[in-house]
Amino acid sequence: MAWKGFFRSILLISLVVLATQSAFAQQTGSISGRVTTPSGEALPGVTVEARSPSLPQARVTTTDVTGEYRLPALQPGSYTLTVSLSGMQTVTRKAEALLSENTVADIKLGVQGVAESITVVAESTMVDRESTEIKSSLSNEQIQALPVAQEYRDLQKLIPGVQYSQDAVRGPSSGGSGQDNVYLFDGVNVTMPLFGVLVAEPATHDIAQVSVIKGGAKAVDFVRAGGFQIDSVSKSGTNKFAGEVEYQILKHNFTAPQNGTVNTIFQQDRDWSTLDLGGPILADRLFFYGSYYRPSFTRDNQANLTGPLPQFKSTRNEEFGKLTFTPTSSILINGSYRDSHRIDTSGDGFGATSAATTGTGFETRLKIGTLEGSWVMNPNSFSTFKFTDFRNPGFGRPDHVVGTTISTAIGTHLDLNNLAQLGLVRVPTALSSNPAQAAFVQPFIDKFGYLQNGVRTGGGFVGFGSTLNDADNFGRKNGQVGYNYTLGSNITHDLHVGYQRYVDSEDLFRSSNGFGVITIPGGAGTCPARACGTAKPAFFQATFQQQSTGSIPKIHSEFHSQSFELNDSIHRNNWTFNIGVLDSNDTLYGQGLAKADNIAGFVTSPGTKYKMHDVPFSKLIQPRIGATWAYNGSDTVYASFSRYNQAANSDARAASWDRNLARTINAYFDATGTLIGVDPVRSSSGKLFQAGIKPPQTMEYLVGTAQQFTGRWSGRLYGRYRHADHFWEDTNNDARVSFNPPAGVPKELYIPNLDALKKAIGSGSSYVIANLDGAFTKYYEASMESEWHGDKAFLRSSYTYSHYYGNFDQDNTTFNSNNDNAIFIGSSNLSDGDGTQIWDNKYGNLRGDRRNIVKLYGTYLLPWRSSAGAFFVFQSGQPYQLESYLAYPTLDASDGDTNKYAEPAGKRKSPSHHQLDLNYTQGIPLGRGLNLQLLADIFNVYNKQTGYNFETRVSALGKCNTSNCIDTGLAGQPSVNAPFAKTFYAPRRYQLAARLQF
Repeated sequence: MAWKGFFRSILLISLVVLATQSAFAQQTGSISGRVTTPSGEALPGVTVEARSPSLPQARVTTTDVTGEYRLPALQPGSYTLTVSLSGMQTVTRKAEALLSENTVADIKLGVQGVAESITVVAESTMVDRESTEIKSSLSNEQIQALPVAQEYRDLQKLIPGVQYSQDAVRGPSSGGSGQDNVYLFDGVNVTMPLFGVLVAEPATHDIAQVSVIKGGAKAVDFVRAGGFQIDSVSKSGTNKFAGEVEYQILKHNFTAPQNGTVNTIFQQDRDWSTLDLGGPILADRLFFYGSYYRPSFTRDNQANLTGPLPQFKSTRNEEFGKLTFTPTSSILINGSYRDSHRIDTSGDGFGATSAATTGTGFETRLKIGTLEGSWVMNPNSFSTFKFTDFRNPGFGRPDHVVGTTISTAIGTHLDLNNLAQLGLVRVPTALSSNPAQAAFVQPFIDKFGYLQNGVRTGGGFVGFGSTLNDADNFGRKNGQVGYNYTLGSNITHDLHVGYQRYVDSEDLFRSSNGFGVITIPGGAGTCPARACGTAKPAFFQATFQQQSTGSIPKIHSEFHSQSFELNDSIHRNNWTFNIGVLDSNDTLYGQGLAKADNIAGFVTSPGTKYKMHDVPFSKLIQPRIGATWAYNGSDTVYASFSRYNQAANSDARAASWDRNLARTINAYFDATGTLIGVDPVRSSSGKLFQAGIKPPQTMEYLVGTAQQFTGRWSGRLYGRYRHADHFWEDTNNDARVSFNPPAGVPKELYIPNLDALKKAIGSGSSYVIANLDGAFTKYYEASMESEWHGDKAFLRSSYTYSHYYGNFDQDNTTFNSNNDNAIFIGSSNLSDGDGTQIWDNKYGNLRGDRRNIVKLYGTYLLPWRSSAGAFFVFQSGQPYQLESYLAYPTLDASDGDTNKYAEPAGKRKSPSHHQLDLNYTQGIPLGRGLNLQLLADIFNVYNKQTGYNFETRVSALGKCNTSNCIDTGLAGQPSVNAPFAKTFYAPRRYQLAARLQF
């Protein structure tokens, strides 16, 4: 659907909903409770007024016949409740409205004339008498007092029971893949479209509150995450002008030496500048808030085995503005816009043997727009709406661009005297077993090799960066509406209905710099017969993107999703029953086919958008059922069942027909550098879907209890079981026939008439998108959590025992050190050929399995205007296994080890890890409303640099000397192949900051 039609649909739905006094979900919380006499009798008709600095106008409601009151759709923040009734006391209470949560504040009114003190009665608690959701939240004050870094992803370490991870892209496992999580920032889904990872870089300085749901979700807010869902709400202005200026630094001499950096050295400095200001535009009506954020990252004195490297510098400028408007006390509107622009100069990823000229720079943008509103029509009903626009374009350029145009015409000649100016050249290595090859490549080693003990050595790279990312643009447009209504007295129903529609999109245009990657096989390589007529020796080979030729269009992909949700929370005495359902429809659109009257229904048509696959509502019904019993009025037991159909899927791009056009090309040259053959790399794009394919799903069962031990101390104990199956993956159409499947797997093609369909279309892959037979994951969890609040301190603790296993590991579908990437969902290298099928040793412990996780964090206010914060984590190690193609000698295996498990999955495990982070904040009043804060963070106090990415490939390291390739010579050690050895937990480091509040 075009965007014009999309917004027409949203507008029509909005008008229909508003006409019936309805709409849905914004970044709000709620406060509710019961007003009674001291003896417990209900008081109807009591006026309850809620005031907060973050809400322009006070919100007022009255209690019903049972004494219940509800204050929905509140701007998150601290509220003062004033409760009054003629002839009774006027009582004031304080309560915190938490993002996406309900705070219970019960109040007793005595007769008029009896003194009443103001006390805080609505502390944050883990006891929810009305929901089974496993939620946790933090305020901005708590975040600032804890040792938390600047980026949004850093908050993930605080989630109870979720592994501590240093991955910069892939999320931590929470009973599912790291690509099953959903990241909402200020209510906007910033999860990378199609890929399910977090590449956007929102920071924490604008966050007022953060909230996490990791289980037991209701059919509210369209929760489809198979892992956890994290959300935040930004700061707002108030009736008082206020702001902050902050500067933070982390110098290279504040950091302990990093393990694994023997062959690459550098001095790395970081700093962060922040400015924010908020206040009234119209008192008690319209507030504004704005901020500016500039992180800077430099890496000086870089050097590796090839010599000095250029300075790396990354700068980002981010502006944010927000308006909060209450035209009446019952209507709340928020609108905001965020624009972030980041430029990276030179290379952030020089390997140990990459020359200084091979660097690449990047430019990325992050644009987020939101408009949301709520209308409380009466004490029993309210409505909200939300529209969001998220854009994340990116561009990449080599530091040096080849000035000549490449040609694929036979007879084209490489300028061998200036080879390093034609692309990225892989320096050859002489083969002792092939004297002719060794003699041919030696001059190139002498010219391009790096010095080692005074001798020129082969290996490594010279020349220029190989790829130009001319466009890699992601976007998501979202609209949603809904309605909430409460009815009944002795038995009440909180009814919710909502509708959401969004479109994910990507534009991709990627070309090569000159001839891309140039290798020098020196006659040991072969130009295949399909390229050269007859097989001939190849002395040079260039591999480059076909889009470099200029005839290949931009590749556009889309993922459309719409959902309806209906939820009823039924309250009777101390029981709450939740019955809800979320029903969705997902449609994938690719490029490169046009409709036709043939057996396939399509013919090849480059540049044409087509509907690739549709998952109907009937296959995406997601029930949410739960019961909570507050058996003594304050403590609970609860149970729930939920089904989640994860939305993220990469096949709209990966299976798109035009990706056949955007393949790479191998060009082969003879000993004189003359082009003798061109061979487009066979592509697995242009894929068809197995008939009747079922969408991936996660089934969750949850039981637990929550206890209010004292007024300030609460805890919960719960157990969860998650079972996920129906995974999508591209695989050989004949995989169940050709690759020795076990008994029980049908010996048949996934698509019986695939050849006929491809013939009708005119092209296509021998790979198909299918449900892998018997693919599953299971997750068992037992967790204990506790939260205590004092006048000067708060403390949260958690312990989780879990087991995550199965035979489909989305977190381990490529070589370990490169796994922190946006890997295709539904089209990874899992099940690609022999030795990689799910029956090939894939059953076992999965990469995300962390059997034991302990987390403790909290803050303490010291007497001298200061605070101390701490975070501690202990977790079990990361499972891994050795991999080798030689474990499959009876198959026609390739010589690549990746994903060819030589022993059961997760048989081995890296060491456990623990670390302690600390924060100290000192306040210094300066007078005239100014306050200076000096902050110091220490991360990884004990400098525990535990290895977590282990080398798994055996024969590729030349260490395989047994029939089953189980050899621990170099395999089974922390990998140092990733840039700057990002396979150890980061070393101890100090971060200093000054913050001026006014």
